[in-house]
Amino acid sequence: MEETMKLATMEDTVEYCLFLIPDESRDSDKHEEVLQKYIERIMTRFAPMLVPYIWQNQPFNLKYKPGKGSVPAHMFGVTKFGDNIEDEWFIVYVIKQITKEFPELVARIEDNDGEFLLIEAADFLPKWLDPDNSTNRVFFHHGELCIIPAPRKPGAESWLPTTPPTIPQALNIIAAHPEKILASESIRAAVSRRIRGYPEKIQVSLHRAHCFLPAGIVAVLKQRPRLVSAAVQAFYLRDPIDLRACRVFKTFLPETRIMTSVTFTKCLYAQLVQQRFVPDRRSGYRLPPPSDPQYRAHELGMKLAHGFEILCSKCSPHFSDCKKSLVTASPLWASFLASLKKNDYFKGLIEGSVQYRERLEMAENYFQLSVNRPESSLAMSPGEEILTLLQTIPFDIEDLKKEAANLPPEDDDQWLDLSPDQLDQLLQEAAGKKESESISKEEKEQNYDLTQVSESMKAFISKVSTHKGAELPREPSEAPITFDADSFLNYFDKILGPRPHESDSDDLDEEEFECLDSDDDLDFETHEPSEEASLKGTLDNLKSYMAQMDQELAHTCIGKSFTTRKQVEPVSQTTDNNSDQEDSDTGESVMAPVDVDLNLVSNILESYSSQAGLAGPASNLLQSMGVQLPDNTDHRPTSKPTKN
Repeated sequence: MEETMKLATMEDTVEYCLFLIPDESRDSDKHEEVLQKYIERIMTRFAPMLVPYIWQNQPFNLKYKPGKGSVPAHMFGVTKFGDNIEDEWFIVYVIKQITKEFPELVARIEDNDGEFLLIEAADFLPKWLDPDNSTNRVFFHHGELCIIPAPRKPGAESWLPTTPPTIPQALNIIAAHPEKILASESIRAAVSRRIRGYPEKIQVSLHRAHCFLPAGIVAVLKQRPRLVSAAVQAFYLRDPIDLRACRVFKTFLPETRIMTSVTFTKCLYAQLVQQRFVPDRRSGYRLPPPSDPQYRAHELGMKLAHGFEILCSKCSPHFSDCKKSLVTASPLWASFLASLKKNDYFKGLIEGSVQYRERLEMAENYFQLSVNRPESSLAMSPGEEILTLLQTIPFDIEDLKKEAANLPPEDDDQWLDLSPDQLDQLLQEAAGKKESESISKEEKEQNYDLTQVSESMKAFISKVSTHKGAELPREPSEAPITFDADSFLNYFDKILGPRPHESDSDDLDEEEFECLDSDDDLDFETHEPSEEASLKGTLDNLKSYMAQMDQELAHTCIGKSFTTRKQVEPVSQTTDNNSDQEDSDTGESVMAPVDVDLNLVSNILESYSSQAGLAGPASNLLQSMGVQLPDNTDHRPTSKPTKN
């Protein structure tokens, strides 16, 4: 680990570090021992929440990492979360709670995208904060998100470094100024909204379904529910070589299949359901017709059985037992088990009962994976773990069949088929819209104010754009950028109306262009009276010139394509033919001004209508500014082409 955490692979991975706040009274020689005790306390404290959790790829884990360079020794963990982004945000919640339970700890978390917490709160970040200077600035402390600020001017704040801080500098700043580094309320709310609902949300993310599985898999899943993840991934990422092992099943014979209930995460269930697969005829797996009520259970069981068979085919049936690390032989196990009992992990169950043994088995497995992790060369693969369980756990097929007769009902999977309205609601919730703000379509159509479109566009145009892109309006309280038209036209005098003593060249010096960006020369009070008169004459000439251009354009296709404001006093329709010509001549001299707002809204709506409900520039721009247009209920073709 260098100054920042470096990800070892390009897989979807999240890394997290826990540092101790500097304390002079702490014995530095026993730093490793202190951190090891913290690891044990943390994993024990959060065991009731972490043990039953079904991870997509790897579980939450912590290990001691010695200091290197300027980075002090700390607790470190890495988790590959794969396709289930909820694993990453659950880890964020766990890290946040750890710093709340242990206030002497400071946590940092990153993934392949870098500071993904800042990405989540991108709409609320201060302007000075960008990927180039965000290194070692974002931490969790006391359960709150903290951002170490940068000084506005070099040396303005003695306790703030002018460059991104090192880890020791960051820890000292957090310890000395915890109240000054707290992230803004909007940033913290954006992150809190993403992890809102945990730990109750864990149960919501699960899906229970009936599966027609071989008895051996049923027995394995009763002992190790988490192995469903490895089996789904093996099937989901199968290749032709993997399928060779499934031509004829050697471990999980189809003749032993029984009905059972399997708990998936919604991500795992969707991965299994959405893939179309026809088993090899030689495998012995036959599916009933799709009209059969149990077709889905048979299909899920067939796919899951293929995943388990693939896992077992990747290891030898006679793998060395020396790989198996006995959990109970670890010196940490006794204290870990005592801590579990102290935290009421077993919920008052009688020691030796079936439910007690199941929870004890889960705790041993959790301890093996997250607390006492062996080296990769000694760790058991999922296939080896499955074969070990098949050899050690006794099971009776008849007993499993009796259990199949009293299965709990499976969950409804209608969430797989979201309607457009439900999808819009999910997107709005992800964007942070409050539920109380949501209204029905009818109310939106009846109460929609089109002035919101023009006002939003005006706010967008008034923003500054740079080489990094245009900024969208987000804070109504921000003052709009002011533009002094008279000051700007002063420089047209040098372009359109050069004075006799000035050069006739069309090229301006660099200094003349630079002064366009300067406010030093915009004070007209310093001009002499003759200069002011000359300037006024130039402005009058320019306005007259622009009026003549408007007169000429008014009779062209471009001029007629714009909607103008109605005259306050309509022309009398009772005049004779001779007066009509006179009115026409008058209309040329007194033009109705263009209705900018009406033209803007009509063109935006025409562009939006031409998208036919799909994504397009009009909807993307308006939605990014928080403007939600109602559905188009007028399906008549437009006769007026869209103007861009």
